[in-house]
Amino acid sequence: MSDLHFGLDTFGDVPESDDGELLTYGAAIRQVVEEAVLADQLGVDAIALGEHHRPEYSISTPETVLAAIAARTSRIRLGSGVTVLSSDDPVRVFQRFATVDAVSGGRAEVILGRGSFTESFPLFGYDLADYEVLFEEKLQLFVQLLDEKPVSWSGTTRAALEDADVFPKTESGRLTAWVGVGGTPQSVVRTAYYGLPLMLAIIGGSPDRFVPYLDLYRRAAGQFGTVAHPVGMHSPGFVADTDEEAKEIYYARYKVNRDRIGRERGWPPITPREFEHEIEHGSLYVGSPETVAHKIARAVQTLGVGRFDLIYTAGSQPVSARLRAVELYGSKVVPMVRDLVAGS
Repeated sequence: MSDLHFGLDTFGDVPESDDGELLTYGAAIRQVVEEAVLADQLGVDAIALGEHHRPEYSISTPETVLAAIAARTSRIRLGSGVTVLSSDDPVRVFQRFATVDAVSGGRAEVILGRGSFTESFPLFGYDLADYEVLFEEKLQLFVQLLDEKPVSWSGTTRAALEDADVFPKTESGRLTAWVGVGGTPQSVVRTAYYGLPLMLAIIGGSPDRFVPYLDLYRRAAGQFGTVAHPVGMHSPGFVADTDEEAKEIYYARYKVNRDRIGRERGWPPITPREFEHEIEHGSLYVGSPETVAHKIARAVQTLGVGRFDLIYTAGSQPVSARLRAVELYGSKVVPMVRDLVAGS
């Protein structure tokens, strides 16, 4: 799979300094920029920044941070993971990412999603009762904007447009746009209908259970007469020099985050046994470079995806450990996965 690509994803989790103090939000954002610069130097293909509006995370406007990264990198692709299109304006989203595309020399991509968190809806004045129609209408408009021609559109979620021309245009003539999907067949079919690439959020359970979604995407694209692009997946994990070190650094801080969100959603607290099970059989890629590489290779081959993104932050893991995780992913894990896949 010579066209296999690898990325790193983060929501800008607020990390600890090496003396155990939480960084400020400003320092946390600057830390993400440094990690992206390192990833670029190591040959990682892409970095994706997620939009959140919660105290655990520092990034609420991915494209602003991506612009800062663009100024200090030369080759890494710059994306969101995800942009919550439902509570934003499609025209402004297009303009902001077309601008990132300009300053980065054509390296921008946007991953559009409905959002697994809902804080942005009341924050920006949207009713959660309109969750489905907001995304459907705004995605429909965004797809028209991708043609970079005057747009006429009307719906129920924003003012109508009549021959509206939107600027800036991209130099390539088309901004790269994905749809991030958490696991509903309807979302997979909708992505195929619009002919957009699919990014699967596989954050729990065995990756094998997503095989039917890839089949559905390809079948639906065939029926609609659209293009079935190479599918991407992103999953959480953490790389350290040994399995034991990775688990020790990751677990306690991951548990704080996971249990806080779990209380809001009715999940029971995670246990060490469940954590180990998810590493062994599920969608946590935690361990040494060898352990993580072998697990990624299995997932990539099982699903037949064209891109794997590791969500490398999940809690307040220390700055030095995060930088080491990025270094090991780029210098050891990615080359090892390429060799494993090529040799299979």
